[in-house]
Amino acid sequence: MTGLVQDSPVSSLVFPVLMRPILSNLEKQDVSASQTIKAALSKVEHAHPGITYELVMGLVRKADMSVNMNESILRLQGSVSDHDSMEYRSSRTEEPFQELNRKSASLKKILSRIPDEITDRRTFLETIKEIASAIKRLLDAVNEVSQYIPGAQGKQALEQRKREFVKYSKRFSNTLKEYFKEGQPTTVFLSATFLIHQTNMVMITVKDKCE
Repeated sequence: MTGLVQDSPVSSLVFPVLMRPILSNLEKQDVSASQTIKAALSKVEHAHPGITYELVMGLVRKADMSVNMNESILRLQGSVSDHDSMEYRSSRTEEPFQELNRKSASLKKILSRIPDEITDRRTFLETIKEIASAIKRLLDAVNEVSQYIPGAQGKQALEQRKREFVKYSKRFSNTLKEYFKEGQPTTVFLSATFLIHQTNMVMITVKDKCE
């Protein structure tokens, strides 16, 4: 699909979806070590976005493994806890912000089921309906939150982010049409990771303009 193979967002998802949950589990054995590594990796990732992805892919190549990272990240997204995704959750207590938290998490959770359900046509068609509904509910929640954003510039920034989200939602829909014609799931996995990334970017914009 045109444009989707460029600048895959999976590199921005490896740290929050793969590494952070691993380090959270490490806390059960050694809290200090886990927090030190997490803080260091977070700082490096912030300074050099995608470096965690390069690290993981280097290990994968060294082990001579074949891994579809888009598929793997999609699967892992479903098990990411609220604690490990705090950067993509609003801390505002008002109901519209809490609703936005719920709707963004719900969409990502449904998208994470794609690798397991894509081969079962009937189940997958039901999941597609769920995704479409979740996208609409997320956009409704964004509209509600936009009323709380102070100043025209902040509202504009969120509107622009919303337009980007809608663009990638449409691309996801087009990818599904191609999948049912050609039967290649890899582009669906890639498109779904784009949608997760765009959902995260919506949340980051809300936090930036409201908190």
